[in-house]
Amino acid sequence: MGLRERVREFARTPMEQEADELREQSYTEGGDDLTALAPRHEACVCGTVRTVTLPPRRSVPALVAEVWDGKGAVNLVWVGRRSIGGIEPGTFLRARGRVATFKGTPTIFNPSYEIIPKQ
Repeated sequence: MGLRERVREFARTPMEQEADELREQSYTEGGDDLTALAPRHEACVCGTVRTVTLPPRRSVPALVAEVWDGKGAVNLVWVGRRSIGGIEPGTFLRARGRVATFKGTPTIFNPSYEIIPKQ
């Protein structure tokens, strides 16, 4: 490792280090690159849930979880659900389903999923 690489490694912020570790775990668990998801294609996504939101009550119930792999993000939407045990910010999970683009964001509706212990 040259001097330039050592300086760059030393200057990384804790958030950059966490993002690199998350990308590594996502890759190890079989996750696709979230920055390269193709609409209408099946995907396996892995990452940490950053946010969990619910649309206003006047619409169909839906739970929306934003999953981040340290590089990109995807929304997972479970239609007809207001909560799912274990799906909360900080949870690492693997999800599979067909990618759609909803409001400009890669989205998977009603994915199959499994919660994975964080390394």
